[in-house]
Amino acid sequence: MQKDAYTIVVFPGSTGSPKRIQLSKKFAKTALISLLVFSLLLGGAGVFFVKQYLNYQDDQVALASLKRQEKIQKTQIDKFSKQVRSFETEMARLESFEKKLRIITSFENSPKGKESNLGVGGPYGLSSHSFTTSLEKETQSMLDRLSGDLGILTNQIKMRQFSFQELDEYLKNQKSLLASTPSIWPSRGWVTSGFGYRKSPFTGLPEKHEGLDIAARMGSEVRSTADGKVILSGRENGYGNMVEIDHGYGVLTRYGHNSKNLVKVGDKVKRGQAIALVGSTGRSTGPHVHYEVLLNGIPVSPRNYILED
Repeated sequence: MQKDAYTIVVFPGSTGSPKRIQLSKKFAKTALISLLVFSLLLGGAGVFFVKQYLNYQDDQVALASLKRQEKIQKTQIDKFSKQVRSFETEMARLESFEKKLRIITSFENSPKGKESNLGVGGPYGLSSHSFTTSLEKETQSMLDRLSGDLGILTNQIKMRQFSFQELDEYLKNQKSLLASTPSIWPSRGWVTSGFGYRKSPFTGLPEKHEGLDIAARMGSEVRSTADGKVILSGRENGYGNMVEIDHGYGVLTRYGHNSKNLVKVGDKVKRGQAIALVGSTGRSTGPHVHYEVLLNGIPVSPRNYILED
């Protein structure tokens, strides 16, 4: 038997003859080392693939979590976008409302209107860049900050709505006051007698004249000088055919010596509306309209109210 070899006896069966296989020690050592190396490589590969599989499972869990977070953030961003669009719509409505108020009152042409800026501009720091940045970062803190800013804007809208409502009521009252304030000539002609003391055309003695006498062509229109309600339409001593209009706010106007009254008691009239025709009824020397303005029952100079040239 060789000393540098190993003998392997193989029994093929209970009745078969045993077979001997001789392997040199060098070959056996080489085969054993190869087998160990292969086993180690196979074990290492197994550990590597198991670790990769576990990492893959962790990545899948993390990916699922990120997808859930992304879905939540997308929902929050969609909600925020709807709120921003609602804010823009509301601000556009308020801007339109402001323009209406300015048209009604000519507020934009007044010194006060130039000093105080009713409108507001800009998105209060919510630029498109900052909004895009928030989408890129996709952080909850950014969404919380944007949500907080939106809450502030919502409160500002509510306060502005309340302010505009108060301003609207105030300006409506101012509009009513302006519409009820005499501001035009009752008839086109020339002033033959002013307000104040004058020499009476009938007696030649000094007398107080409580209005304006405006000579005009017989039958020409006499116009209401402001919005109001007719409280008298008929003949009055000295005035002849007269129309008296209550404009509210303690203001009355009278139109005397008419040839014909065109309105009756209870009628509501507008500034510039024809209410009578020029005549010479009552205590009169010729066709004209006697025009008076009374403030809280006291005659005042009509010229103080006439804005027309």
